[in-house]
Amino acid sequence: MMDGNEAVAHIAHLLNEVIAIYPITPASPMGEHADSWSAEGVTNLWGSVPDVIEMQSEAGAAGALHGAL
Repeated sequence: MMDGNEAVAHIAHLLNEVIAIYPITPASPMGEHADSWSAEGVTNLWGSVPDVIEMQSEAGAAGALHGAL
């Protein structure tokens, strides 16, 4: 059984090329899962490994996602 953080990490990793994270409780495990899978070379639906970028603020994470569009 997986928790909500792992479920969100699975979807984010499968459907994105860029994952901008800001590790903050209670969502830190989501970023840790995504970062771990990318480091292991796990691919998304398009066959590429998503880039995980750790930002310094929530606004930075939102801005990085906006810029990645």
